[in-house]
Amino acid sequence: MAAVTAPRLEAARRLVVKIGSALLVGPDGLRGDWLRGLCDDVAAWRARGCDVVLVSSGSIALGRRVLGLAPGALPLEQAQAAAAVGQIRLARAYEEALAPHGVPTAQILLTLEDSADRRRYLNSRATMQTLLSLGVVPIVNENDTVATDEIRFGDNDRLAAQIAVTCGADQLLLLSDVDGLYTANPKTDPSARHLPVIEAITPQIEAMGGDPVSGLSKGGMKTKLMAARTAVAGGCAMAIAEGSVLRPLTAVAQGARASWFLPEADPQLARKRWIAAMKPKGVLHVDDGAARALAHGKSLLPAGITRVEGAFGRGDPVAITGPGGERLATGLTRYTADEAGRIAGHHSAQIETILGYPGRAALVHRDDMVT
Repeated sequence: MAAVTAPRLEAARRLVVKIGSALLVGPDGLRGDWLRGLCDDVAAWRARGCDVVLVSSGSIALGRRVLGLAPGALPLEQAQAAAAVGQIRLARAYEEALAPHGVPTAQILLTLEDSADRRRYLNSRATMQTLLSLGVVPIVNENDTVATDEIRFGDNDRLAAQIAVTCGADQLLLLSDVDGLYTANPKTDPSARHLPVIEAITPQIEAMGGDPVSGLSKGGMKTKLMAARTAVAGGCAMAIAEGSVLRPLTAVAQGARASWFLPEADPQLARKRWIAAMKPKGVLHVDDGAARALAHGKSLLPAGITRVEGAFGRGDPVAITGPGGERLATGLTRYTADEAGRIAGHHSAQIETILGYPGRAALVHRDDMVT
Protein backbone atom coordinates (compact mmCIF):
# COMPACT_ATOMS: atom_id res chain seq x y z
CA MET A 1 0.00 0.00 0.00
CA ALA A 2 1.37 3.41 -0.96
CA ALA A 3 2.29 5.78 1.86
CA VAL A 4 -0.17 8.56 2.54
CA THR A 5 1.34 11.92 1.65
CA ALA A 6 0.73 15.21 3.40
CA PRO A 7 -1.01 18.10 1.63
CA ARG A 8 1.20 20.80 0.12
CA LEU A 9 0.83 24.12 1.89
CA GLU A 10 1.78 26.02 -1.26
CA ALA A 11 -1.19 24.42 -3.04
CA ALA A 12 -3.77 25.88 -0.62
CA ARG A 13 -6.61 27.78 -2.25
CA ARG A 14 -7.90 29.31 0.99
CA LEU A 15 -5.60 29.15 4.02
CA VAL A 16 -6.33 29.97 7.65
CA VAL A 17 -3.24 30.51 9.81
CA LYS A 18 -3.43 30.55 13.61
CA ILE A 19 -0.66 32.42 15.41
CA GLY A 20 0.04 31.62 19.06
CA SER A 21 0.85 34.32 21.62
CA ALA A 22 4.27 32.83 22.39
CA LEU A 23 5.32 33.36 18.76
CA LEU A 24 4.09 36.91 18.44
CA VAL A 25 4.96 38.31 21.86
CA GLY A 26 8.34 37.80 23.51
CA PRO A 27 9.84 38.99 26.79
CA ASP A 28 10.49 42.41 25.24
CA GLY A 29 7.06 42.78 23.63
CA LEU A 30 5.97 42.34 20.02
CA ARG A 31 8.42 40.35 17.89
CA GLY A 32 8.44 42.78 14.96
CA ASP A 33 10.95 40.90 12.79
CA TRP A 34 8.96 37.67 13.11
CA LEU A 35 5.69 39.42 12.28
CA ARG A 36 7.20 41.03 9.18
CA GLY A 37 8.51 37.64 8.05
CA LEU A 38 5.08 36.08 8.52
CA CYS A 39 3.50 38.88 6.50
CA ASP A 40 6.10 38.41 3.75
CA ASP A 41 4.82 34.83 3.55
CA VAL A 42 1.20 35.95 3.56
CA ALA A 43 1.90 38.28 0.64
CA ALA A 44 3.66 35.47 -1.24
CA TRP A 45 0.72 33.09 -0.77
CA ARG A 46 -1.75 35.77 -1.90
CA ALA A 47 0.40 36.36 -5.00
CA ARG A 48 -0.23 32.68 -5.85
CA GLY A 49 -3.96 33.35 -5.76
CA CYS A 50 -4.53 31.96 -2.25
CA ASP A 51 -6.96 33.68 0.13
CA VAL A 52 -5.43 34.03 3.62
CA VAL A 53 -7.14 34.52 6.98
CA LEU A 54 -5.07 35.09 10.13
CA VAL A 55 -6.39 34.05 13.54
CA SER A 56 -4.05 35.78 15.94
CA SER A 57 -3.57 35.54 19.68
CA GLY A 58 -1.57 38.19 21.49
CA SER A 59 -3.94 40.98 22.50
CA ILE A 60 -3.93 40.16 26.23
CA ALA A 61 -0.18 39.50 26.22
CA LEU A 62 0.43 42.91 24.61
CA GLY A 63 -2.10 44.77 26.74
CA ARG A 64 -0.92 43.45 30.07
CA ARG A 65 2.57 44.83 29.37
CA VAL A 66 1.16 48.27 28.66
CA LEU A 67 -0.95 48.16 31.83
CA GLY A 68 1.86 46.76 33.96
CA LEU A 69 -0.17 43.73 35.09
CA ALA A 70 1.62 40.95 36.96
CA PRO A 71 2.49 37.65 35.23
CA GLY A 72 0.17 34.68 35.63
CA ALA A 73 -3.58 34.22 35.40
CA LEU A 74 -5.62 37.42 35.39
CA PRO A 75 -9.09 38.05 36.82
CA LEU A 76 -11.69 38.30 34.05
CA GLU A 77 -12.05 42.07 34.28
CA GLN A 78 -8.27 42.60 34.05
CA ALA A 79 -7.99 40.17 31.13
CA GLN A 80 -10.73 42.08 29.32
CA ALA A 81 -9.02 45.40 30.02
CA ALA A 82 -5.71 44.02 28.75
CA ALA A 83 -7.44 42.71 25.61
CA ALA A 84 -9.02 46.12 24.95
CA VAL A 85 -5.63 47.84 25.18
CA GLY A 86 -3.70 45.14 23.32
CA GLN A 87 -6.14 44.50 20.48
CA ILE A 88 -5.71 47.94 18.96
CA ARG A 89 -1.94 47.48 19.02
CA LEU A 90 -2.21 44.01 17.54
CA ALA A 91 -4.40 45.18 14.65
CA ARG A 92 -2.11 48.13 13.95
CA ALA A 93 0.95 45.86 13.91
CA TYR A 94 -0.59 43.60 11.25
CA GLU A 95 -1.75 46.58 9.22
CA GLU A 96 1.73 48.10 9.22
CA ALA A 97 3.44 44.79 8.39
CA LEU A 98 1.18 44.07 5.41
CA ALA A 99 0.97 47.65 4.10
CA PRO A 100 4.34 47.52 2.21
CA HIS A 101 2.89 44.63 0.19
CA GLY A 102 -0.22 46.63 -0.69
CA VAL A 103 -2.39 44.19 1.26
CA PRO A 104 -5.36 45.70 3.16
CA THR A 105 -6.38 44.22 6.50
CA ALA A 106 -9.60 44.02 8.50
CA GLN A 107 -10.22 43.20 12.15
CA ILE A 108 -12.90 40.65 13.09
CA LEU A 109 -13.65 39.92 16.77
CA LEU A 110 -15.84 36.93 17.55
CA THR A 111 -17.22 34.94 20.47
CA LEU A 112 -18.57 31.40 20.66
CA GLU A 113 -22.08 32.89 20.52
CA ASP A 114 -21.32 34.23 17.05
CA SER A 115 -20.89 30.71 15.67
CA ALA A 116 -23.63 29.08 17.77
CA ASP A 117 -26.32 31.57 16.72
CA ARG A 118 -27.27 30.97 13.07
CA ARG A 119 -28.00 34.63 12.27
CA ARG A 120 -24.65 35.75 13.67
CA TYR A 121 -22.89 32.85 11.96
CA LEU A 122 -24.33 33.82 8.58
CA ASN A 123 -23.41 37.46 9.12
CA SER A 124 -19.84 36.47 10.02
CA ARG A 125 -19.61 34.17 7.01
CA ALA A 126 -20.96 36.75 4.59
CA THR A 127 -18.63 39.45 5.91
CA MET A 128 -15.59 37.20 5.65
CA GLN A 129 -16.48 36.03 2.14
CA THR A 130 -16.89 39.64 1.02
CA LEU A 131 -13.58 40.72 2.57
CA LEU A 132 -11.73 37.87 0.87
CA SER A 133 -13.37 38.63 -2.47
CA LEU A 134 -12.07 42.21 -2.13
CA GLY A 135 -8.51 41.07 -1.52
CA VAL A 136 -8.49 41.80 2.21
CA VAL A 137 -6.66 39.69 4.84
CA PRO A 138 -8.99 39.38 7.86
CA ILE A 139 -7.27 39.37 11.26
CA VAL A 140 -9.51 37.36 13.58
CA ASN A 141 -9.37 37.07 17.36
CA GLU A 142 -11.71 36.11 20.14
CA ASN A 143 -13.54 39.17 21.45
CA ASP A 144 -11.97 38.97 24.90
CA THR A 145 -13.21 42.43 25.83
CA VAL A 146 -16.83 41.24 26.10
CA ALA A 147 -16.65 37.42 26.24
CA THR A 148 -17.49 35.67 29.49
CA ASP A 149 -16.68 32.05 30.30
CA GLU A 150 -20.11 30.98 29.06
CA ILE A 151 -19.63 32.41 25.55
CA ARG A 152 -15.90 31.79 25.04
CA PHE A 153 -14.05 29.53 22.67
CA GLY A 154 -11.34 29.70 25.32
CA ASP A 155 -8.49 29.26 22.85
CA ASN A 156 -7.71 30.33 19.31
CA ASP A 157 -7.01 26.78 18.10
CA ARG A 158 -10.71 25.95 18.15
CA LEU A 159 -11.65 29.44 16.95
CA ALA A 160 -9.33 28.97 13.97
CA ALA A 161 -10.94 25.63 13.13
CA GLN A 162 -14.40 27.18 13.28
CA ILE A 163 -13.23 30.05 11.05
CA ALA A 164 -11.75 27.57 8.57
CA VAL A 165 -15.06 25.74 8.30
CA THR A 166 -17.03 28.99 8.19
CA CYS A 167 -15.08 30.45 5.27
CA GLY A 168 -14.65 27.15 3.39
CA ALA A 169 -10.87 26.94 3.76
CA ASP A 170 -9.13 23.87 2.37
CA GLN A 171 -6.13 24.17 4.74
CA LEU A 172 -5.61 25.30 8.34
CA LEU A 173 -2.14 25.82 9.80
CA LEU A 174 -1.69 26.09 13.58
CA LEU A 175 1.64 27.83 14.23
CA SER A 176 2.68 27.09 17.77
CA ASP A 177 5.64 26.26 20.01
CA VAL A 178 5.45 22.55 19.11
CA ASP A 179 6.25 20.91 15.78
CA GLY A 180 3.38 18.47 15.71
CA LEU A 181 1.81 15.50 17.43
CA TYR A 182 3.90 12.83 19.13
CA THR A 183 2.96 9.44 20.49
CA ALA A 184 3.98 10.78 23.93
CA ASN A 185 5.47 13.95 25.39
CA PRO A 186 8.92 14.20 23.73
CA LYS A 187 10.19 16.33 26.62
CA THR A 188 9.75 13.47 29.08
CA ASP A 189 9.72 10.35 26.91
CA PRO A 190 12.77 9.78 24.65
CA SER A 191 10.91 7.03 22.79
CA ALA A 192 8.15 9.41 21.63
CA ARG A 193 7.59 9.30 17.85
CA HIS A 194 6.54 12.23 15.71
CA LEU A 195 3.43 11.59 13.57
CA PRO A 196 3.72 13.38 10.18
CA VAL A 197 0.30 12.36 8.83
CA ILE A 198 -2.85 11.46 10.77
CA GLU A 199 -5.53 9.89 8.58
CA ALA A 200 -8.21 9.61 11.29
CA ILE A 201 -8.63 11.00 14.81
CA THR A 202 -9.05 7.79 16.77
CA PRO A 203 -9.35 7.39 20.57
CA GLN A 204 -5.66 6.42 20.52
CA ILE A 205 -4.77 9.69 18.78
CA GLU A 206 -6.89 11.70 21.23
CA ALA A 207 -5.10 10.03 24.15
CA MET A 208 -1.83 11.56 22.93
CA GLY A 209 -2.97 15.09 23.81
CA GLY A 210 -0.97 16.82 26.53
CA ASP A 211 -1.01 20.08 28.45
CA PRO A 212 0.16 23.56 27.41
CA VAL A 213 3.91 24.07 27.75
CA SER A 214 4.06 27.84 27.25
CA GLY A 215 3.30 30.42 29.90
CA LEU A 216 1.58 32.61 27.30
CA SER A 217 -0.39 29.96 25.41
CA LYS A 218 -3.86 28.91 26.56
CA GLY A 219 -4.11 25.96 24.18
CA GLY A 220 -2.29 22.64 24.51
CA MET A 221 -2.30 19.59 22.29
CA LYS A 222 -5.76 18.62 23.53
CA THR A 223 -7.26 21.82 22.13
CA LYS A 224 -5.36 21.30 18.87
CA LEU A 225 -6.86 17.83 18.52
CA MET A 226 -10.31 19.28 19.17
CA ALA A 227 -9.60 21.86 16.47
CA ALA A 228 -8.46 19.09 14.11
CA ARG A 229 -11.70 17.18 14.63
CA THR A 230 -13.73 20.28 13.69
CA ALA A 231 -11.54 21.13 10.70
CA VAL A 232 -11.35 17.69 9.06
CA ALA A 233 -15.08 17.09 9.52
CA GLY A 234 -15.61 20.31 7.55
CA GLY A 235 -13.34 19.16 4.73
CA CYS A 236 -10.28 21.17 5.79
CA ALA A 237 -6.79 19.68 6.15
CA MET A 238 -5.02 20.88 9.30
CA ALA A 239 -1.33 21.07 10.20
CA ILE A 240 0.45 21.72 13.49
CA ALA A 241 3.91 23.24 13.07
CA GLU A 242 6.55 25.03 15.14
CA GLY A 243 6.44 28.61 13.95
CA SER A 244 9.30 30.55 15.53
CA VAL A 245 11.34 30.82 12.30
CA LEU A 246 11.11 34.13 10.46
CA ARG A 247 9.28 32.71 7.41
CA PRO A 248 7.09 30.00 8.99
CA LEU A 249 4.84 29.31 5.98
CA THR A 250 7.83 28.98 3.69
CA ALA A 251 9.48 26.65 6.20
CA VAL A 252 6.47 24.31 6.26
CA ALA A 253 6.20 24.40 2.46
CA GLN A 254 9.89 23.46 2.22
CA GLY A 255 9.52 20.45 4.47
CA ALA A 256 9.82 21.64 8.07
CA ARG A 257 8.47 19.06 10.51
CA ALA A 258 4.71 19.23 10.97
CA SER A 259 1.75 16.96 11.67
CA TRP A 260 -1.00 16.94 9.03
CA PHE A 261 -4.56 15.80 9.71
CA LEU A 262 -6.26 14.71 6.52
CA PRO A 263 -9.77 16.03 5.67
CA GLU A 264 -12.78 13.77 5.49
CA ALA A 265 -14.09 15.49 2.33
CA ASP A 266 -13.72 18.56 0.16
CA PRO A 267 -14.85 21.64 2.21
CA GLN A 268 -17.55 22.62 -0.27
CA LEU A 269 -18.78 19.03 -0.54
CA ALA A 270 -18.92 18.76 3.26
CA ARG A 271 -20.99 21.93 3.46
CA LYS A 272 -23.33 20.75 0.72
CA ARG A 273 -23.87 17.48 2.57
CA TRP A 274 -24.67 19.40 5.74
CA ILE A 275 -27.28 21.51 3.95
CA ALA A 276 -28.77 18.50 2.15
CA ALA A 277 -29.30 16.74 5.49
CA MET A 278 -31.45 19.58 6.88
CA LYS A 279 -35.24 19.43 7.00
CA PRO A 280 -36.76 22.38 5.10
CA LYS A 281 -38.88 24.77 7.12
CA GLY A 282 -40.56 26.30 4.11
CA VAL A 283 -40.88 26.27 0.34
CA LEU A 284 -39.93 28.84 -2.29
CA HIS A 285 -41.77 28.36 -5.59
CA VAL A 286 -39.93 29.76 -8.61
CA ASP A 287 -40.70 30.53 -12.25
CA ASP A 288 -39.14 29.05 -15.40
CA GLY A 289 -36.43 31.71 -15.60
CA ALA A 290 -35.26 31.10 -12.03
CA ALA A 291 -35.36 27.32 -12.59
CA ARG A 292 -33.06 27.68 -15.59
CA ALA A 293 -30.73 29.97 -13.64
CA LEU A 294 -30.49 27.43 -10.79
CA ALA A 295 -29.70 24.68 -13.30
CA HIS A 296 -26.72 26.76 -14.44
CA GLY A 297 -25.39 27.23 -10.88
CA LYS A 298 -26.79 30.71 -10.25
CA SER A 299 -28.12 32.13 -6.99
CA LEU A 300 -31.85 32.53 -6.43
CA LEU A 301 -32.96 36.16 -6.75
CA PRO A 302 -36.26 37.55 -5.42
CA ALA A 303 -37.50 38.29 -8.96
CA GLY A 304 -37.82 34.57 -9.68
CA ILE A 305 -40.02 33.78 -6.65
CA THR A 306 -43.71 33.22 -7.39
CA ARG A 307 -44.91 32.01 -3.97
CA VAL A 308 -43.60 31.54 -0.43
CA GLU A 309 -44.81 28.84 1.96
CA GLY A 310 -44.00 28.11 5.60
CA ALA A 311 -42.69 29.98 8.62
CA PHE A 312 -38.91 30.29 8.54
CA GLY A 313 -36.26 32.66 9.78
CA ARG A 314 -33.10 33.94 8.23
CA GLY A 315 -30.60 31.12 7.81
CA ASP A 316 -33.23 28.37 7.92
CA PRO A 317 -33.28 25.63 5.25
CA VAL A 318 -35.98 25.91 2.58
CA ALA A 319 -36.98 23.76 -0.38
CA ILE A 320 -36.98 25.37 -3.83
CA THR A 321 -39.53 24.01 -6.30
CA GLY A 322 -40.12 24.68 -9.98
CA PRO A 323 -43.31 25.70 -11.82
CA GLY A 324 -44.50 22.08 -11.96
CA GLY A 325 -43.88 21.48 -8.25
CA GLU A 326 -40.67 19.54 -8.88
CA ARG A 327 -37.95 19.83 -6.21
CA LEU A 328 -35.04 21.82 -7.62
CA ALA A 329 -32.85 22.50 -4.60
CA THR A 330 -32.50 22.96 -0.85
CA GLY A 331 -30.83 26.08 0.49
CA LEU A 332 -30.37 28.46 3.39
CA THR A 333 -32.48 31.56 3.01
CA ARG A 334 -31.09 35.01 3.66
CA TYR A 335 -34.55 36.39 4.50
CA THR A 336 -37.41 35.49 6.82
CA ALA A 337 -40.66 34.12 5.39
CA ASP A 338 -42.34 37.51 5.82
CA GLU A 339 -39.49 39.36 4.09
CA ALA A 340 -39.33 36.78 1.28
CA GLY A 341 -43.05 37.13 0.67
CA ARG A 342 -42.81 40.91 0.44
CA ILE A 343 -39.89 40.98 -2.02
CA ALA A 344 -41.02 37.97 -4.11
CA GLY A 345 -41.29 38.86 -7.79
CA HIS A 346 -39.33 42.10 -7.37
CA HIS A 347 -35.86 43.03 -8.59
CA SER A 348 -33.04 43.13 -6.06
CA ALA A 349 -32.65 46.88 -6.54
CA GLN A 350 -36.14 47.33 -5.07
CA ILE A 351 -35.43 45.48 -1.80
CA GLU A 352 -34.49 48.54 0.23
CA THR A 353 -37.58 50.42 -0.92
CA ILE A 354 -39.88 47.51 -0.05
CA LEU A 355 -38.34 46.49 3.29
CA GLY A 356 -37.13 49.91 4.42
CA TYR A 357 -33.53 48.74 4.86
CA PRO A 358 -30.77 47.41 2.58
CA GLY A 359 -30.77 43.68 1.91
CA ARG A 360 -28.69 41.09 0.14
CA ALA A 361 -29.24 40.72 -3.61
CA ALA A 362 -29.72 36.94 -3.49
CA LEU A 363 -32.52 35.35 -1.51
CA VAL A 364 -30.59 32.05 -1.49
CA HIS A 365 -26.93 32.25 -2.48
CA ARG A 366 -25.50 29.47 -4.63
CA ASP A 367 -22.87 28.71 -1.95
CA ASP A 368 -25.74 27.93 0.46
CA MET A 369 -27.63 25.70 -1.95
CA VAL A 370 -27.70 22.01 -2.91
CA THR A 371 -29.34 21.20 -6.25
